Amino acid sequence: MTIPNPNPDHALDAEALYQVLAQQVKTGLAQAENVAIVGIHSGGAWLAERLAKELQLTERLGFIDVSFYRDDFSEKGLRPDVKPTQIPFDVDGATILLVDDVLYTGRTTRAAINELFDYGRPARILLAALADRGGRELPVAADFVAKTISIPGQQSLVLQRADDGRFSLTVDHV
Repeated sequence: MTIPNPNPDHALDAEALYQVLAQQVKTGLAQAENVAIVGIHSGGAWLAERLAKELQLTERLGFIDVSFYRDDFSEKGLRPDVKPTQIPFDVDGATILLVDDVLYTGRTTRAAINELFDYGRPARILLAALADRGGRELPVAADFVAKTISIPGQQSLVLQRADDGRFSLTVDHV
């Protein structure tokens, strides 16, 4: 079910959404084996860090920056905040929980999966996103999502993390 954002300029309760997502992930991964978490920089990395602590998987936590794997790299160029990918565990045979903050076109997810396969062949990849805003350009769906939000294409959902680690989610005009 798509829930329209009644006030696009109002911040959404990202902490409450995180709790929903965390519960879904805990339940969904309860029987999974060889689990590792990979967060997509930057918002997905923040979420992955917190999930890894809650699931006691900090030793199996990685981060991925898909900048060089995006299909629009030649058009957009390199962002100034590119972070190194860090996968400190064996990807082969692992159940990877890939975490992103906002699922939109599916292109970031596709790029992340391509990069993960450069590190090995996981047994399974599950996708978790704090918010799904629709607008898919590729056949990608999240296994775990806290909320589906409908916003116009000229706006974006932006996850921010305060110094104390608390999340906020706002709708910005592009």
